Amino acid sequence: MNYDELAMGAKVNILVMRLDNIGDVIMTSPVLRAIKENLPECRLTLMASPGGAQAAELLPWVNEVLTWRVLWQDLGKLDFDPAREWELVEVLKAGKFDAAIILTSFSQSPHPAAFLCYLANIPLRLGESKECGQGVLTLEVPAAPDEIHQVERNLRLIEAAGFQVGDRNLCIQIPEAAKQEALTLLMQSENYQSTSYLLLNPWTSCQSRNYDSQRFAIAARQIAELTQMPVVVTGVEKDQSKSASLLSILGEYAIDLIGKTTLSQLAALISDAELVLTNNTSTMHIADATQTPTVVMFAGTELKSQWQPRSGHSYLLNRPTACSPCYAFTCPYNLECLDIPPEEVVASSLRLLKEKQC
Repeated sequence: MNYDELAMGAKVNILVMRLDNIGDVIMTSPVLRAIKENLPECRLTLMASPGGAQAAELLPWVNEVLTWRVLWQDLGKLDFDPAREWELVEVLKAGKFDAAIILTSFSQSPHPAAFLCYLANIPLRLGESKECGQGVLTLEVPAAPDEIHQVERNLRLIEAAGFQVGDRNLCIQIPEAAKQEALTLLMQSENYQSTSYLLLNPWTSCQSRNYDSQRFAIAARQIAELTQMPVVVTGVEKDQSKSASLLSILGEYAIDLIGKTTLSQLAALISDAELVLTNNTSTMHIADATQTPTVVMFAGTELKSQWQPRSGHSYLLNRPTACSPCYAFTCPYNLECLDIPPEEVVASSLRLLKEKQC
């Protein structure tokens, strides 16, 4: 089998590998959609990390999900266990895949994944690389400039293999059950009086991307007072322990759903919100896919050009610093890149809300 056969629509079994976080997997949506549009009869398996695999429920083109924590993306948490790696080879071999499409960011190498796929007898192995793999990849696309957007980096790879791409925007499909469950969660709050609300997602798992939560609360409170809309506060379960001050500032405007939603329910809440306030995290990408107006506190950890929303419904707020982009998990400089007064957040939010009404 060759790439021409893939592009012409042969019935094939394709593995798409994206082994990072939820937001990274959501940004594969244009690739997954394009593959299915080009090959309607193909079987599409998404291989993702345990965290990233949660996004699959929003990606209707995926037939199966293979969840695995791989050694080269582990950040030192996995113990020394070569048998585990051979087990993965056997799992991939049992999948009888015809092709593996390895999606990576600008800083990652596709070659560890490609070598596993080689050992698993996957004949076609596609990846973008700054290195020379000498046959580990059967289609080795030269690296794009680091500055290009992650979505375009993904699409560029499959276009090099002959796939046609009709729509380059992020896209998700929210299950109807999740929409109803999200509405039920809202209606259980005494502060939910109408269908209009703001959504505040004030934390990420990465300390260097977190805007000051009290400033977030002050801004959200001011917007709520001006618009008379409640503020739905979301986050994961571990965020509950640091939420007391934020919820106190929001007072009667708060609808506390921290740790109470699935990813699909969160996506439903984002889709129906009048406005989303968030950091640079998966919430930003979900809002981009649903085209929900969003104010993003975008830390200097990454270049905006690599990850920013592209739907035209967002404002990104940050301060330029000499250390950006740092790609750091923790900040030693008091998050100077996010030293933004609440009044600036409020002003940007009101402009977005006004644009939405026009």
